[in-house]
Amino acid sequence: MLNRRSDKLELLRIDEAVALEKSIDKELIISSMESGIAKAAKSKFGSENEIKVLINRENGDIGIFRKLIIVEKPENTNLEISLDQAIDLNKENQEKNIGDEVLQPLPSFDFGRIAAQTAKQVISSNVREAERERQFNDFIDKKDTILSGIVKRLEFGNVIADLGRTEAIIQKNELIPRENIKAGDRIKAYCLDVRKINPILKAIVGKKVDVAIRDLQFSEKRITKDIRKTISSAVANAENNFQYDIDKLIVKEAYCGKKITMKRFRPRAKGRASPIIKPYSNLTIILTEKQKEKVEKR
Repeated sequence: MLNRRSDKLELLRIDEAVALEKSIDKELIISSMESGIAKAAKSKFGSENEIKVLINRENGDIGIFRKLIIVEKPENTNLEISLDQAIDLNKENQEKNIGDEVLQPLPSFDFGRIAAQTAKQVISSNVREAERERQFNDFIDKKDTILSGIVKRLEFGNVIADLGRTEAIIQKNELIPRENIKAGDRIKAYCLDVRKINPILKAIVGKKVDVAIRDLQFSEKRITKDIRKTISSAVANAENNFQYDIDKLIVKEAYCGKKITMKRFRPRAKGRASPIIKPYSNLTIILTEKQKEKVEKR
């Protein structure tokens, strides 16, 4: 069960350990745990429910709730509730009004293999995003300064340098002519700019697919071509396999994560073989139909 004493203490210990190791706020990690458990709970209680999880910051108690909105005449019992039903659920809801949010307690449950994996993916994704944000904030002030690092690898003439907590790239056209740089060399370079990769994906989240594709066409980034192809493939999948209305499709989620790293050796004469390390990334685009908003007239 989720609320066993050992589980509660383990959650708090993991929170402190990850916060210390990654230099991330503990509150953000607990929020990630709440999001992960909520997503796993949807597989137990049904994806049509709006699940909210609250973790007690002091003793680790976990509360799982169904989030309901008070309306005059409920049409969807998974998302809506009448005021009388809300009062019967909890006497404290007497002060609630139409449109307010009500939390209905749900029982604890045992994590299955798939639910546990889902929660782990959500927590890991949120922690990685927070770590990238922290790294960006640490280096944004170092723009237009001289940085030193160790050459990690060479890719298609570009130099990838390790700065300790992140990586820097020196493009081929920015290198000094006839300069001999090898992996393991310590170099100093001028920091021209500090960039994040995921803002391109974040910019299309929530947009209609045709608007997202149109916006990507005006971007000069090379990755936008792959993003457009992935969106077109997702649209075809939604239309052919799930019978979705293309005109109502919007980009629900878009993110990029690390995948496998291919390693092999380039043979050379006199035993001077050099390793070739080529990392790969996976691009994920999730589409959904835009729901009609309900407008209440009073």
